[in-house]
Amino acid sequence: MIPLRDNIPSKSTPIVTWAIIAVNWYVFYLQITKGGPEGFEKFINHWAVIPAHFFSDPKTYWYTLITAAFLHGGWMHIIGNMVFLYIFGDNVEDRMGHVKFLIFYLIVGILANGSQAMLAQTSKIPLIGASGAIAGVLGSYFFYYPHAQVLTLIPLGFFTRIVEIPAFIFLGLWFVMQTLSTTLSLSAHMAMRQASGGVAFLAHAVGFVAGLLFSPFFGDKRSKFK
Repeated sequence: MIPLRDNIPSKSTPIVTWAIIAVNWYVFYLQITKGGPEGFEKFINHWAVIPAHFFSDPKTYWYTLITAAFLHGGWMHIIGNMVFLYIFGDNVEDRMGHVKFLIFYLIVGILANGSQAMLAQTSKIPLIGASGAIAGVLGSYFFYYPHAQVLTLIPLGFFTRIVEIPAFIFLGLWFVMQTLSTTLSLSAHMAMRQASGGVAFLAHAVGFVAGLLFSPFFGDKRSKFK
């Protein structure tokens, strides 16, 4: 399911959401212009969360819990993340206010990245992506605007369909899929007993739950949606 837009107009200019999107694109530009594959890898290794490094010396590598949330592995990764942030971030920022939204975004991103790193504390595989922080935004949107409508593109093989789906269904299905993927990832990790790479599904799930739980402390639950 690909979200296209929602039906909640923002009452303020989402300057923080736009700024976060701009920073993500700028960092991605730096990633892909750092001297080919070797430069790309060096850039990632410096700014990503590498669990083995972080847990061996957290005082030195603490910053990676933040910087990793602005790194992406490729075009589809960043495009997908930025679409979700663009559609859902403005309304959450509208509810929280600019400063609180920025603090919220960074906190849920840190929790999401930290939780994923704990899954494989000896791994030297870099953990990257804004997915955990954006999952927190989705959890917050679920809290504030459960009855909003999300215009959604549903690919059906060679055909596609565009339908309006209530936000609580769209985001609920998203969370269920992330939870199932997390369960499978954890099971595979325990079975193999080795560092796991791939998509950070645990970061998605933790970010969503954190966003849902923290939202009452960052904004008013009373919905502006009519």
